[in-house]
Amino acid sequence: MNIQIFGTKKCKDTRKAERFFKERGIKFQFVDINEKGMSRGEFNSVAQANGGIDAMINWDSKDKDTLALLKYSREEDKQDIILDNPRLIRTPAVRNGKQSTLGYQPDIWKNWE
Repeated sequence: MNIQIFGTKKCKDTRKAERFFKERGIKFQFVDINEKGMSRGEFNSVAQANGGIDAMINWDSKDKDTLALLKYSREEDKQDIILDNPRLIRTPAVRNGKQSTLGYQPDIWKNWE
């Protein structure tokens, strides 16, 4: 199992996800999306596993201006906008190979063990 957790240090759900895997002794790699971001390949993999780019967007983000821009952007431009503004990504984005979840999803992660 090769778990990656994409999130932020301030996100409660990201911290809960880290605790979930620590308590089970499962190694994971934490990636702070505010510091490192996601690569295009990682983003595409997570988006594909979760139903597309729109599923990746945190519509409750405080960055209302960028959300408005996203809402009216062409599909082919959305990915670049999100990658340039990683705080718009729903967190935690947890990846296990080709499988992935968005948000706190312990019921799904249990099946990965």
